[in-house]
Amino acid sequence: MARAMSMPRGGKGMRGPRGKAKKGTLKRLLKMLFSKNKRLMCVVFVCITISAITGVASSLFLKELLTIIQKGLDNQSLQSVLGALTTLFITMGAVYSSSIICNFIQARTMATVSQSFLHQIRTGVFNKMQSLPISYFDTHLTGDIMSSYTNDTDAIRQLVSQSIPQLYSALISITTLLAIMLTSSIYLSLVMFAGVIFMFLATKIVGGNSAKYFVRQQRSLADEEGFIQEMIQGQKVIKVFCHETDSKKDFDQKNDTLCNDATSAHTFANILMPIMGNLGNILYVLLAFIGGILIALGVKNVTILGFDNYPFIVTIIAFLPISKQFTGNVSQSSQQINSIVMGLAGASRLFDLLDAEPETHEGYVTLVRCNIDENGVITESEERTGHWAWKHPHKDGTLTYTELKGDIQMFDVDFGYVPDKIVLHNVSLYAHPGQKIAFVGATGAGKTTITNLINRFYDIADGKIRYDGININKIKKADLRRSLGIVLQDTNLFTGTVMENIRYGRLSATDEDCIEAAKLAYAHDFITRLPDGYNTMLTADGGNLSQGQRQLLSIARAAVKDAPVMILDEATSSIDTRTEALVQKGTDRLMQGRTVFVIAHRLSTVQNSDVIMVLDHGHIIERGSHQELIEKRGKYYQLYTGAFELE
Repeated sequence: MARAMSMPRGGKGMRGPRGKAKKGTLKRLLKMLFSKNKRLMCVVFVCITISAITGVASSLFLKELLTIIQKGLDNQSLQSVLGALTTLFITMGAVYSSSIICNFIQARTMATVSQSFLHQIRTGVFNKMQSLPISYFDTHLTGDIMSSYTNDTDAIRQLVSQSIPQLYSALISITTLLAIMLTSSIYLSLVMFAGVIFMFLATKIVGGNSAKYFVRQQRSLADEEGFIQEMIQGQKVIKVFCHETDSKKDFDQKNDTLCNDATSAHTFANILMPIMGNLGNILYVLLAFIGGILIALGVKNVTILGFDNYPFIVTIIAFLPISKQFTGNVSQSSQQINSIVMGLAGASRLFDLLDAEPETHEGYVTLVRCNIDENGVITESEERTGHWAWKHPHKDGTLTYTELKGDIQMFDVDFGYVPDKIVLHNVSLYAHPGQKIAFVGATGAGKTTITNLINRFYDIADGKIRYDGININKIKKADLRRSLGIVLQDTNLFTGTVMENIRYGRLSATDEDCIEAAKLAYAHDFITRLPDGYNTMLTADGGNLSQGQRQLLSIARAAVKDAPVMILDEATSSIDTRTEALVQKGTDRLMQGRTVFVIAHRLSTVQNSDVIMVLDHGHIIERGSHQELIEKRGKYYQLYTGAFELE
């Protein structure tokens, strides 16, 4: 079904399922986060530190409050008690006010930082995507790449904006509380540590399973999203073959997998907090019980600083809320495990995309506008002259210019999309300026592959390709492709007006240029019948147009580019016979003075070609004009007369 149509060429190179993050992912993520937000992140961490420390100050205030009351009862001095309480309350007010201010600053700053960071990530991913070779998109599912912009980025957002600040806050709070506990009572601290060990074990078991299933949930979600995308794109195919019921079953299966993974993930996640809370409550009761026993036995309290001068009852009462805060922070840290695991897994996948090998641009020959005098001398020009030349710098500092004519030659070319499967074998051909070269043959014979090599969508394994006598490896890819116009069998239109879609072939083209190109492609007639003519808005890849109309716009887009070399890959496959005859006239005008490569299954469209090449399993088995091949009575003759069917 639709999934089969979107599988990558060769079936290799696809990014794997979401698993554990690679080593060093967190370090790299933090480095990216701090690279452009260093000052703001410093403000965030300073505010978190102050807020966390002041947040645990209540335990110290409670102990001091009880001590003041105890001294007041012993001394029966109301005035001294009121003075001490006033000073304590003012101090508490100042501390908590600073905590509120720091929380506000931290929240506002972190919101700015997180959105800025997401902008940085999405921009970086999109820019990286523009630099990737065609082979990357041939070997990676569209839904998998789209998941980087949605699920993975959202997981990173939660990690950066919530998990990291909360984890750091909990770390500061735990460290501060640990110091307070050790300076309050070693006996009670030992009981506390024993309880925390059980909490960590619970976090490891329950939290680990939760994280595992959350990762599976992300994978299942991406799989379901990809399936839905394919089903939407293939609705016509589904309905034509009456596969609605089968599609529902396939969706139910994937949805059930997602449901099971999500249920398991949230089950473990939801029971973790009650487990941690109850362990904290048990520890609270245990501390009170053991503290009561120690008081009953008359044990003198000991801290890391020595014996405590405070009454043990005061220390125990102040220690109990400390234990609550401590277990609360441990529980808060455990709750971040899922977000951390998913965030790091998403970051790891994003880094895989960012680390993908970009398209190489080792060429140094560029395309420039030029003037050519009567003696054939070429001079570079900034104005639009209608002439182009290859600018070739040499090691000795000199420059030579070669007129762009469209002379393309291939010598003994071997190529395979994967090293162990060669698609083209020892292919040699030449196309002189102004010639029309046609490729015919069975599907998979290598016709489109040859044009992909001319565009340098892929690089050859062996042999040479020369363009106007220059090895195309020496030509910058952008300049090489600027000299080529191409009409693909699969038409892609973008959201925008008809005029904008035609102008996509050459952004500097005027409205008159676009209209002339549309007339050349015989698209002008149907465009003028659209509701708003050339200003008609196209959406959903031109879904409001017929397939033939979409292909006519694609031909007009290639025409406005006005390139010296044209590649027509089944350019008329979606056009009816009558329109094909009109388009054939237009393309014949378009081909004048240009080198043209035509791929076609309709042999009627290639009869006027200068050379027709018949390919079979990556080999050129016949070449010649239509009449010459008919006289040979070989494979082309069989194809033309219907004595042989393409397989």
